[in-house]
Amino acid sequence: MPRRNSPRSGNLRKALAQEAARIMEQQGIRDFHTAKRKAAERLSVGDEAALPRNSEIELALAEYQRLFAADTHDASLLAQRQVALRAMQYLADFEPRLVGPVLSGTATGHADVQLHLFADRPESIVLQLLDKGIGHEVTERRFRISADQVKAYPGLRFELNQQMVDATVFPLDGIRQAPISPVDGRPMRRADMTELEIMLADIEAPDQPHPAD
Repeated sequence: MPRRNSPRSGNLRKALAQEAARIMEQQGIRDFHTAKRKAAERLSVGDEAALPRNSEIELALAEYQRLFAADTHDASLLAQRQVALRAMQYLADFEPRLVGPVLSGTATGHADVQLHLFADRPESIVLQLLDKGIGHEVTERRFRISADQVKAYPGLRFELNQQMVDATVFPLDGIRQAPISPVDGRPMRRADMTELEIMLADIEAPDQPHPAD
């Protein structure tokens, strides 16, 4: 009969998740695995079974940002989403989708804006950036697309308004199936320009005064 986690082990996982979240926020570490390893070292935990899941760290990160960095986090996230929209407008021909922590709302100030683009020829995106005078570097990103398959895709990194944008280029039919999220193991959430515009409008719209009774 499998053993249930004790309250002590649950508290330890929570403490590790909180410490990993603090490390990600304060040190700008983006990788969950690295953050949890650093947290385990910081708390002198050597038991692999005690390490929290990535989804637990993400929840702890959102809580940390809410409690200890609300003002700076909200301003930083707004700026990142504004840059994301601008980049998506520049690359509208390639069905851009926003993904990652800027979409989920847990991006630290060090996070890149992450986009998914869709094209038969990645070179066409390069030409689009060059046409707009945007310098870039060519990259490659690996994504898990099923439980037992990882694929590499070409990518581009460029800067807008002092914010780095990391765009991965998928084939045209890649829009129908998102890769697996490293956070929760489900298909990655993607948002198009319309959804992002609604999110920004909700943030930027001033409170409307209630009519007098």
